[in-house]
Amino acid sequence: MESQPKRRCPRCNMRLDLCICRHLPVLDTATQVVLLMHVGERDKPSNTGRLAHLCLPNSEIRYRGERDGTPLKLEGLLTDTHETWMLHLSAESEALTPELVARLDKPVRLLVPDGTWSQASRLGSLLARQLPGAKHVMLSAGLKPTEYKLRNEHHPDGMATFEAIARSLGVLEGAEVQEKMEIIFRIMNDRVLYSRGKLKAHEVRGGL
Repeated sequence: MESQPKRRCPRCNMRLDLCICRHLPVLDTATQVVLLMHVGERDKPSNTGRLAHLCLPNSEIRYRGERDGTPLKLEGLLTDTHETWMLHLSAESEALTPELVARLDKPVRLLVPDGTWSQASRLGSLLARQLPGAKHVMLSAGLKPTEYKLRNEHHPDGMATFEAIARSLGVLEGAEVQEKMEIIFRIMNDRVLYSRGKLKAHEVRGGL
């Protein structure tokens, strides 16, 4: 008899027996994070953008790639109230550093393309034309390697969307925000690896 799939938490999308909702931090930030997510990522347990959204009240998700052809909504991404920055590797990208942040006189709206590396890269190139007022920023070189083990990453600069957001907010908001995000990221990562038989129960950070 074929086994039934495990039920999932409707909020964190983890298996119910591995739900991480009670561990999720609520992090109030001046930085507004806008995830530009490919619709194919919406229900994937391995997607980390949704997890970041759950931790950050000052965030939203906008979907692209809808089957009915509904375009990605760009309204309100460029306003006088915020500096709009986009995580995107290009020839015009500036390193996201404390020195760059120190020159700000208003909060940042951080646009984060979410999907595979190729999907995110293509979207970034498209938005460079559609949102010419957005500054392109990239994480500084020399950061620690990705801790994400749930997907194979073939690009040397690749990392999970959640990690990119956490490291960006570490510069924009301070080390404490980054540390709290990275704790829940490790818990999620290990619980999924446990569910796949890659870790034993005592190896799961944060316990079960």
